[in-house]
Amino acid sequence: MLSINILCIGKIKETFFKDAINEYSKRLSKYCNLKILELSDEKIPSKINEKIANNIKDIEGKRMLANIKKDSYIICLDLRGKEFSSEEFSEKLDSIALNYNSSITFIIGGTLGISNEILNLANEKICFSKMTFPHQLIRVFLLEQLFRAFKISNHETYHW
Repeated sequence: MLSINILCIGKIKETFFKDAINEYSKRLSKYCNLKILELSDEKIPSKINEKIANNIKDIEGKRMLANIKKDSYIICLDLRGKEFSSEEFSEKLDSIALNYNSSITFIIGGTLGISNEILNLANEKICFSKMTFPHQLIRVFLLEQLFRAFKISNHETYHW
């Protein structure tokens, strides 16, 4: 069974996000071994510049690096990444599982994004939208799209 790891910066505080994450996690348990690891975020000062922002991303990136499995296919969620349709995303997951290995790690950065070190380490960068969304909501989007991808791959009726 495919292992899906989701590394996230920041905790989910809102109950409605937690409820959606729990629901999709439960649904996904039929299709994959899902692990979500929340890593602490750095406090962002009220006055920020590019140097401070990069320093914060680097600190958060080091936390991520320590938790990425060595044999995992790494996918960063990034605004500059490739956009997929749901069908293409499903095919991509099938291809990774068939041709690379049985572990995929998705990276969701914090408020300021993902460090260059992690972006350079990634096998792939994907983008759900050119719009900016809170990282808590992106986690729900990712889980829903993973569930949809497995349904498509298994020719089940959720997607239609």
